[in-house]
Amino acid sequence: MKKALITGGNGNIGRLLAERLVAKGIEVIRFDLPGSEPDRHDALETIITGDIRDQSLIGSIFDSHKPDAVYHLASLLSGSSEADVNAAWEINATASFNLLQLGKAHDVGMFFFASTLASYGRDIPSPMPEDHPQWPENIYGVTKIAVERLGNYFKAKHGMDFRCLRFPLVISPFAPPAAVTAFPSHAFKAAIDSKAFTFPVNASTSLSTLFLLDVINSIMAFTFAEREQVRQAAYNVHAYSLSAQDVIDEIVKRHPDFQYSFEPQETVQNLIGGWPDATIDISAREDWGWSPEYDFMKSADWMFDYYNA
Repeated sequence: MKKALITGGNGNIGRLLAERLVAKGIEVIRFDLPGSEPDRHDALETIITGDIRDQSLIGSIFDSHKPDAVYHLASLLSGSSEADVNAAWEINATASFNLLQLGKAHDVGMFFFASTLASYGRDIPSPMPEDHPQWPENIYGVTKIAVERLGNYFKAKHGMDFRCLRFPLVISPFAPPAAVTAFPSHAFKAAIDSKAFTFPVNASTSLSTLFLLDVINSIMAFTFAEREQVRQAAYNVHAYSLSAQDVIDEIVKRHPDFQYSFEPQETVQNLIGGWPDATIDISAREDWGWSPEYDFMKSADWMFDYYNA
């Protein structure tokens, strides 16, 4: 890998991934929406903004920069997807198909796609088996599984090195405010700011979770694994189980005056209430050496250290 295109490259995950790639001496093209441009960037980085649906623009990036790897992170979030299903399909599915087509036409070596546990739907057994069927109940999950299947098609039909990871809930200090499923991250920030927080789920709601830096670690380990180590197109990754009450208990240790309440939102509770609190990821561990570095305690320590810096 000498040059990589990252869609969603100025976002929560994209910019950290770009840093890691640049540290390996890889040139990076970061593509994202207008207004997302960083204040500064490394000399090995090129910043391009636009609409992921603009096939002509995306095609010109391949023509001009000739990336030999793609990290496709750009996506409309779950709440926004449900609010505008047409835009969700155009951005999350059609634009992804066009990107795969361009990757094939330009002989891209590796194509990474970020998927989600939302592709499984609700009422999932825990721990969730690796072969559990995917029947998503929201348009966000539908678009994600559509791209997974497209990528598997391009892998089988055209030999593309398509690689996909399905992420659970992610703890991150950069979680978008509109991402209601990121309530643990938002609760940490509220506590630091001495603000009350309302949880949109029940106290007992527990989810499979991954810390942001382990998201980056997993992507790097997976996409730099030798091709023969990658025995399937998509893998699940898991670090620890986390409930809303666990978040509260950890916050109160540091901020005893933390004020909180519960007002479960039907859409949020229905979306993630049936997700598993643990996911079997033995294939990722055995095939390419996946191993999380952060448990919940280390994640919480990092979050509070970051906010207090």
